[in-house]
Amino acid sequence: MSFNLTLLAQMLAFAAFILFTVKVVWPHMLRAIETRQKTIADGLAAAEQGQRALQTSTRQADDAIRAARDRSADIVGQAEKRAVQMIEEAKVAAKEEGAREKIAARSEIDQEVQRAREQLREQVASLAVAGAEQILRREIDVRAHAELLDRIKRQL
Repeated sequence: MSFNLTLLAQMLAFAAFILFTVKVVWPHMLRAIETRQKTIADGLAAAEQGQRALQTSTRQADDAIRAARDRSADIVGQAEKRAVQMIEEAKVAAKEEGAREKIAARSEIDQEVQRAREQLREQVASLAVAGAEQILRREIDVRAHAELLDRIKRQL
């Protein structure tokens, strides 16, 4: 194999190309690769941080929902207790009102009975006086007295 000048020129050109590539092109490529690696690493870190933030916010949302459910259950329980209490208070108030009305009705009935008795007494007394007057005005006769007493009984 003979080395000629063409082969030597090609070797020198190739060496110059490699030297040029290493000195000029390679640093630009390394910078681009490093920039790309840094961008990818930053993206992965941001994704990881986003994932952690998502987990944290999910946990917080679950806690907030759980707290809201507990609070709503407490509110519903208090409302139910208050409803039962209001029903009991209404029952007690209704019983008291019924007792007051019953007492008032009894009192009114007693007063009406008393008035009726008084009126009856007055009527009986006036009838007795009227009957006595009629008996005294007429002559004393058993038949006449019996008729008069019958009339008085009918009037009573």
